[in-house]
Amino acid sequence: MNDLSQISDSIRQAFVTKNAARDNAIARSRELIRHCAESIRATHRREWDAAQDKLSTAHQAAQELKAGVADYPDLYFTGYTQDALKEVVEAFATYAIIRDEPLPTPESLSVEHAAYLNGLAEAATELRRFILDILRRKDGDSDEAERLLSWMDAIYDELVTFDFPDAITSGLRRQTDIVRGVLERTRGDLTTTLRQERLQEALQRFERQIQDNQA
Repeated sequence: MNDLSQISDSIRQAFVTKNAARDNAIARSRELIRHCAESIRATHRREWDAAQDKLSTAHQAAQELKAGVADYPDLYFTGYTQDALKEVVEAFATYAIIRDEPLPTPESLSVEHAAYLNGLAEAATELRRFILDILRRKDGDSDEAERLLSWMDAIYDELVTFDFPDAITSGLRRQTDIVRGVLERTRGDLTTTLRQERLQEALQRFERQIQDNQA
């Protein structure tokens, strides 16, 4: 009987410790996702210094999250932890692509491959928002919009090659389908805008020719 009580107490204490680690991981995951969202928002606003500061904060928060579950692999690989690390990839990749900097690697971000690919997919969808912002501006740089569209295209072309079960890729196939839809819509929007620009340029040239002939 005494042995049973001791065993039970030992197991109970282990569960208490693990549950505390779980609660801490959930809280840190939410905090990490918030830092990443704030970085992405700053990037869209072209507040580069603020975006970098948030990326640094997110990187530190990610290290703390992983350290907190280091003794519990099942907590590390659970949904809320990997989802938060996926957001880290999204934030860093979005900033790097928009700023035309080298793309971060899974190793530099210390994330699993599945989280990296899914984060990259979400970064591709964020590029659509930035492209639309460019197109809405009167002085919008169509060359920059085309560069970002090329990135979206390249990301999709790579993602579609990962034909593995969802258990390995953490649902990458669905994310890839989303990227394809976003890519097609963005290409259509950009094509329409470029045609309108060319038409306006042609009309302006025609008006100048008429004015020159009348002079």
